[in-house]
Amino acid sequence: MSLLIQPADLPKWVPGQVLECSEGRGWQGIGLRSYRYQPQDVQVPPLSHFLVVSYKRGSTRMARRFEGRWSHAECRPGDMSLLTRSQNSHWHWTSEIDVRHAYLPEALVSGIAADMLDRPISDVRLHDLLNVRDPAVSGIVDAIAAEASTSACGGALVAEALGTQLAVHLLRKYASVSCRDSKPMGGLSPALCRRVSDYVDTHLHEQVTLEALAREAGLGVWSFSRRFRHSFGEAPHAWIIGRRIARAQQLLAQGTLPVKAVASACGFADQAHMTRVMQQKLGTTPGALRRRTAC
Repeated sequence: MSLLIQPADLPKWVPGQVLECSEGRGWQGIGLRSYRYQPQDVQVPPLSHFLVVSYKRGSTRMARRFEGRWSHAECRPGDMSLLTRSQNSHWHWTSEIDVRHAYLPEALVSGIAADMLDRPISDVRLHDLLNVRDPAVSGIVDAIAAEASTSACGGALVAEALGTQLAVHLLRKYASVSCRDSKPMGGLSPALCRRVSDYVDTHLHEQVTLEALAREAGLGVWSFSRRFRHSFGEAPHAWIIGRRIARAQQLLAQGTLPVKAVASACGFADQAHMTRVMQQKLGTTPGALRRRTAC
């Protein structure tokens, strides 16, 4: 398979004027770029992301070759095109147009598909659709673009939620999903349990998010949470707190770090946070633990 190109590299093959861009906003799981394109005939290498093209201004005759077959359509504002990831394509259009590109990464789409089907996913493909009119998709893409053009508080959270909504809609109406196993998922495999445990231990001094753990396991958040609880006997957040407490007990017993430094090394917000958690879970304080081990 050819090397997959990133959305930011697309102008090397499809030159155009950038009108809007979500880069630099810290978004996870969704990207947006808007372009003004002159008439072109271009061959595009496989993209790393799933692509939704939303037509905003100008009408044009559009032709696209995908997997050796040409499709033809008149594309107008309100229409959209879909392009699955990791596939070559050849595009030809005859008039100036403004379009918005919404990009969805494979990890997000496959994770959501696993949540929806309760199955491990081997592959997801968008249907080969050059021209579709779907107000739900157009509305979501417009809302994502609105977040890209504002600095309002919480923009990343809104954009990521919209990206999830877009992925769900595409999976329900415009995608083919292949599963690795026909049976519902149980717990995590022993190998995945070790992988997740190692990840937590390595990043214990940082904020360990549920989303990061799900990505490490290659699962959607909902599926990962359910399978984690099945394997570990408790929710991920409670289990991580237990690991933080265990690490803190070890460091306090060693007696080489100040209590404040122990809290930081174990991922607690501060010393007071560690004290509250230990009082709740162990019925004692870090200082009392250190004095007890020093005796």
